[in-house]
Amino acid sequence: MSTKISKSGKVTIVEVAKAAGVDRSTVSRAYNQPEMLRQTTIEKVKSVAVALGYSPNTAARALRTGQVQNIALIVPDLTNPFMPPIALAAQKQAEKSGYCVFIGNADENPGHEERLLARFSDQVSGAILVSPRSDEAVIRDMASRIPLVLINRDVPGIPRVLIDAGRGMAMAVEHLAKLGHAKLAYISGPAQSWANEQRCRAVFNAADRHGVQCLEIAAGAASFDSGMKLIDELVATGASAFLAFDDVLAQGVYFGLAERGFSVPGDFSLVGCDDVSGLPVLTTVSSQTTQAGRLATELLIKTLKSGTTPDICELLDTELILRKTTDKAIGKM
Repeated sequence: MSTKISKSGKVTIVEVAKAAGVDRSTVSRAYNQPEMLRQTTIEKVKSVAVALGYSPNTAARALRTGQVQNIALIVPDLTNPFMPPIALAAQKQAEKSGYCVFIGNADENPGHEERLLARFSDQVSGAILVSPRSDEAVIRDMASRIPLVLINRDVPGIPRVLIDAGRGMAMAVEHLAKLGHAKLAYISGPAQSWANEQRCRAVFNAADRHGVQCLEIAAGAASFDSGMKLIDELVATGASAFLAFDDVLAQGVYFGLAERGFSVPGDFSLVGCDDVSGLPVLTTVSSQTTQAGRLATELLIKTLKSGTTPDICELLDTELILRKTTDKAIGKM
């Protein structure tokens, strides 16, 4: 491939069009309105553009359309393995429509969510809030100032994608009950987490249905260290099986028990949630994180292009994944 570069030394959209054998408008659509083109055409245009060293002028585009091609993704804890698959899926989906993603870590602090959104506001057209910790009134206020889509927070009137871990957790309780576990303990996560509230309610409702006793042990932060520190309290409950808010907590409990000479599932059964842990033997509840990131980004971009805020709720199902950390309760402590 060869083409004559402009005198300025900067590759122009006309030069890309000529080298790719398409109209100038096609090159523009490949970056600004990709939904109007075939995927093969988009790939051809962008491949030629990369080879020539062409970069679209996003600043000029923003001035022309009145809209920047950036969106924000704000998460409560970027170190939690639940978050990276969402972020990666959001980035890939945004790129298909010519958007960039700015990521902000709120560090489990509701106030930081507001501050991050304020800082991003003049650089992005909209935002995705993942498992936001802010009060509903605050979220509605933020949504009145900038287009929002929520992941794992159910606020009617705001587009949202919810991962229904409740179904999978209920399946876990049924599984443990069938194994003969008469007393369970749910290890809860962040108090301001919608997902924690949902999972906790599902566990206790399922325990009632299956006639088993259940109690809640608060871990606070959903971290490995929190799980490690709970062992004495968990053992003292007399429960023979534990269900953790997420895999990170479950992993901490698993190694904490081993450190004190207990075996899983020999002495205690253990179930996590989200299927993102680095513990391959852990029985856990699945989580469609990649699908959530993709759907939320699609919803936000559709909202931005339509100029409307649809009251859409996408619900993603979950199921129990049986591995090696649950067993019969016979002979348990």
